[in-house]
Amino acid sequence: MPWQKQEEFNGKADSLFFHDGQRRIDFVLVYEDESKKENSKKGSNEKQRRKRQAYESNLIHDGLQLEATRSVLDDRLVFVKVHAPWEVLCTYAEIMHIKLPLKPSDLKTRTPFGNFNWFTKVLQVDESIIKPEQEFFTAPFEKNRMEDFYIHDRDTFFNPATRSRIVYFILSRIKYQVRDNVKKFGINKLVNSGIYKAAFPLHDCNFSHPSADSSCPNERYLLYREWAHPRSIYKKQPLDLIRKYYGEKIGIYFAWLGYYTQMLLLAAVVGVACFLYGFLNRNNCTWSKEVCDPNIGGKIIMCPQCNICPFWELSITCESSQKLCIFDSFGTLVFAVFMGLWVTLFLEFWKRRQAELEYEWDTVELQQEEQPRPEYEARCTHMVINEITQEEERVPFTACGKCIRVLLCTSAVLFWILLIIASVIGIIVYRVSVFFTLSKEMRPSENGTDPIQKYLTPHLATSITASLINFIIIMILNIIYEKVAIMITDFELPRTQTDYENSLTMKMFLFQFVNYYSSCFYIAFFKGKFVGHPGDLVYWLGKYRNEECDPGGCLLELTTQLIIIMSGKAIWNNIQEVLLPWVKNLFGRYCSASSSEKITPRWEQDYHLQPMGRLGLFYEYLEMIIQFGFVTLFVASFPLAPLLALVNNILEIRVDAWKMTTQYRRMVPEKAQDIGAWQPIMQGIAILAVVTNAMIIAFTSDMIPRLVYYWSFSVPPYGTHAHHTMEGYINNSLSVFNVADFQNRSLENPYSRSGNYTTCRYRDFRNPPGHPQEYKHNIYYWHVIAAKLAFIIVMEHIIYSVKFFISYAIPDVSKSTQSKIKREKYLTQKLLHENHLKNVTWSHIGDLAKNITETVDNNLRPKLE
Repeated sequence: MPWQKQEEFNGKADSLFFHDGQRRIDFVLVYEDESKKENSKKGSNEKQRRKRQAYESNLIHDGLQLEATRSVLDDRLVFVKVHAPWEVLCTYAEIMHIKLPLKPSDLKTRTPFGNFNWFTKVLQVDESIIKPEQEFFTAPFEKNRMEDFYIHDRDTFFNPATRSRIVYFILSRIKYQVRDNVKKFGINKLVNSGIYKAAFPLHDCNFSHPSADSSCPNERYLLYREWAHPRSIYKKQPLDLIRKYYGEKIGIYFAWLGYYTQMLLLAAVVGVACFLYGFLNRNNCTWSKEVCDPNIGGKIIMCPQCNICPFWELSITCESSQKLCIFDSFGTLVFAVFMGLWVTLFLEFWKRRQAELEYEWDTVELQQEEQPRPEYEARCTHMVINEITQEEERVPFTACGKCIRVLLCTSAVLFWILLIIASVIGIIVYRVSVFFTLSKEMRPSENGTDPIQKYLTPHLATSITASLINFIIIMILNIIYEKVAIMITDFELPRTQTDYENSLTMKMFLFQFVNYYSSCFYIAFFKGKFVGHPGDLVYWLGKYRNEECDPGGCLLELTTQLIIIMSGKAIWNNIQEVLLPWVKNLFGRYCSASSSEKITPRWEQDYHLQPMGRLGLFYEYLEMIIQFGFVTLFVASFPLAPLLALVNNILEIRVDAWKMTTQYRRMVPEKAQDIGAWQPIMQGIAILAVVTNAMIIAFTSDMIPRLVYYWSFSVPPYGTHAHHTMEGYINNSLSVFNVADFQNRSLENPYSRSGNYTTCRYRDFRNPPGHPQEYKHNIYYWHVIAAKLAFIIVMEHIIYSVKFFISYAIPDVSKSTQSKIKREKYLTQKLLHENHLKNVTWSHIGDLAKNITETVDNNLRPKLE
């Protein structure tokens, strides 16, 4: 058969053409020759061969041209090169509504920095190396109006990315088998079933050096040199070349990531300033001094924090209180308010930048009617009446079947979310049990100078180990939930690829949100809030006593949790992204023992690279959105989070660029207007961030109780100081408990030092023993609760009001971009209209003249009697 004819490799390693040197390779299919397989079933091999032959026969019938070449390194592998002729490209360009050039654009582009170009020149890509792309007026391609389009050269009219996109569209819809009146089709199914081992478009050259072929554009080499190489880490990204080489979908991802990183620079500067403010003022923290003072904190005996825990002196928390002063300061409040506004500015300015890219990349009027996914089309066996067209159409399931699927998918999502919550509860149980054990083992030394106890308290040790275990569990659950989310979405069977990605995005983000943030929410808003008080403690299942916060609050523990998860996640992801593909490719080259001795063609070099995966950039977006949540949701407890994110993202851009350019096969270019479902997810996070940060300051930090004491309870009538001060705060914020009131005497301290304690202190605002309402909440407590609620309401309303004003004041599309879009649309329509009139005039003028002449002659001819 003609598609089985094989050509020998001509020795040109960088060739992108068929053996004749004329027809460009638009796609490559790879399969293993069944006749050379070892230890395999003969019947199975024959079935695979028949399916592949039927598929390739249908490709040829559809107009594509194929050429097979056997591997240079492995005689079992056969590479089928696919070429789309001019007629096929034109036909499918019209079907896919691809916008193509009409004429060069005469619109002037505004220089972004005006007279300050010299200042940013060092950051710009060298235009002598990567030349700016020529701008064109474009319109959806139509074969019958081909003369209207700017076809300077048929070989370059469709660029390689567009050619690959068209060929992939065809490959995804060609059938290879019909069974029980159901068509089986698509290259993805063939690859998944092992009939083909791979299918991919080609890179245009080696990344490390330019191609010797003069017809090669060497765009991969330019991208590596000016974008992916470490020496270009300070330069702006060549977004136009990225978009041209990889398509708009990848281009918009790197544009968004670059813009997010730029905006993080401002947040990082303010965060570092707030951190330095707390660090420099830590020695002026009056309440911390009282904790560390041997005459104050050293004489305050705290109640046991578990059933077998000893009494302890408040002064042993001196180190943690000094660290807490850095993060729990006035700068924290300022930074939380700033971040609430920063996230709004980021989202609004990104919309404007996105609109500019839509204009520049010609996706403003991207065709909205997507083609159904091949997997969807293959399951369309039910006939229904379309409400709009009133015509019969095939769907994969009835309305009842769709409801059942939605119900099953929703139930599955809820079940796996509950499983995540169960793992969080397991971590809580671990915290409680380990704290009990450490409290028993780490007994106070007689002289109080134990260095381990000084720096590593039971609270801190429990917090660090629990955070590490929680991080490990998160990483393990990520692997599980990735597969679960894909299975549920496949069962749901969305109609288009966009629907599929959006559905999967929401499920994966929901899983990851609970997985990553549940422990942070627990520490911030639940830990230590429902413990009761000595003599009337709250127990889990009647056995486990609820864990308490450090006397300074849970803010420091939340900070520790964020540092471990953010840093661990960044380090793990970067190691995984760099080492995993590099090691796989190294192992693949090592297995090909003769690879260094033979010249291999471009298609074989690309085959030994790693596949990007069918979800493409999904995991890259997910990683960044999870980081975005950490930077915004809990930033009030850790002002250095934007700095960590900034450093990570600077590396992330280059790591992603490096692996995509050097370690992965070229992805099929795809069109995209925006970042899809990730935009509303970020908007939801931005709204939630205002609430979480306000509640962290109100309920997790100790700022509000300190302010209430300073302004109300340090002076008469509640206080004894003549002026507002923080002196005496520690004593005022700790309630007194009578040891004799313990319900079970066995709960008293068995490890106490000399003497028996009659009273102990605990963190709460309650009346002392002997009071008419002993152990009930005192007036200080109600003042603090009122202040906390007032603070949350005021802070939320102020920030939301400013956010609304900013959103209203900053239009999604700038005036200049709107004008350019309208101007280009006007000129394009005018151009097409004039050309159409011209064609009509010259093609029909003869017929019109003839008709007019005949009409006149008939009118003047005398009637016959």
